[in-house]
Amino acid sequence: MLTPQLDELLELRHQAYNLGFVSSQRSQTPLSGLYASVFRGRGMDFEEVREYRHGDEIRNIDWRVTARMNKPYLKVYREERERSVVLCIDTGILMQFGTRGTFKSITAARVAALLGWSAQGHGDRVGGLLFGQGTPQFFRPHRSPRTLGQLLRRLTVPPIATTPDDTALEQALKVLNRSTATGALLFIIADFNQTPIAVLQRTLSLLHQRHEIVLINVDDPADYDLPAIGPVCFTAPDGTQTYVDTDNLQGRIAYRQAWEKHRLEMTQMARRLYIDFFSVSTQADVYQSVLDSLRQRGQQQRTHR
Repeated sequence: MLTPQLDELLELRHQAYNLGFVSSQRSQTPLSGLYASVFRGRGMDFEEVREYRHGDEIRNIDWRVTARMNKPYLKVYREERERSVVLCIDTGILMQFGTRGTFKSITAARVAALLGWSAQGHGDRVGGLLFGQGTPQFFRPHRSPRTLGQLLRRLTVPPIATTPDDTALEQALKVLNRSTATGALLFIIADFNQTPIAVLQRTLSLLHQRHEIVLINVDDPADYDLPAIGPVCFTAPDGTQTYVDTDNLQGRIAYRQAWEKHRLEMTQMARRLYIDFFSVSTQADVYQSVLDSLRQRGQQQRTHR
């Protein structure tokens, strides 16, 4: 199966929402809490001053009031009530692959569902962009869960047999730039392992001027660890066939080194552009992977304050 079941994607809301909470309340699960702290932060509008409590942000202490009252007081800011969150998901042929765990397409859909439900639970407008199979399909961000439901439903449609399109990601990012209001949070979930770094940097540098971007690479163990299974025939999109002896140790080492080089370049590019980048494996628990990545981002934010 190359696509997830809709019931599964809908069920993932219970890992992003707190089961039993009514819709008007903000969820307090680890994932939703991290989403709020990492991607929403404090709003821009000052609301009040209150007494400091254990665990509050020290940087928000009002030192004038603290000195006057002789105990710590905190500035409280009103949280921004909503923002646009766009889930940009690769549905191309490279995502129809997996050697352990599940297929990349299913992992990508699960990541999108978790992030989408978490954003929805905090009142954000959620939309999406599906690319990799013909013309990119854009879902305009909306507060209603109906839009997210339509996006997830579309991810369960069986893929069309197509050849890889080297320009699909670049075209999709251009559509995002034209269609999304400034200040959106963009999650780009794809297989970047074969994407030229120069193409990514050129397009992302323009997109990042208007939006906050998070790149999520979907990995399979075979992307970097070629299994030793003897002679294998690989067929290129143009029909060209190449035989590779996977038992050759030097060949497998070179294969791993090429992947490591590309991943290092990808990481360095993201760092230069101040773009978040993390990966999720087809053989890992998606919820835990996303949770760990958000925790790491939160720790980095606290370190640089």
